[in-house]
Amino acid sequence: MVDIQETPAVPPFDPQGDERRGYFIAGGLLLFLGWGLGVVANALLHYLAPKGGMRLLGVYFGPSLGPYAWATLAFGLGTGAMGIVLLLVGRSAPKGAIVLPGYDYPRGD
Repeated sequence: MVDIQETPAVPPFDPQGDERRGYFIAGGLLLFLGWGLGVVANALLHYLAPKGGMRLLGVYFGPSLGPYAWATLAFGLGTGAMGIVLLLVGRSAPKGAIVLPGYDYPRGD
């Protein structure tokens, strides 16, 4: 018979990982998608579009920024800012695995 109160809800894990890797990957991805695609590529495609506009992969790009392009630009700025925040959190986080407070994880020393 097993006492449920003595069984941890989450089994112990290998403490050799580093949570900062996830912050750096997520931050870099958000920065690339937000500022790289949402801001730079969006503005560049509209700037390079001829007077009659152009289609690229089924998407129309005109010579001026319409409401959708402005929304994409604003969303890209916000997404890139979130990426910067994640990179800063990754830099300030201590090296090592994520541990939940209140549970004594076995150490691999």
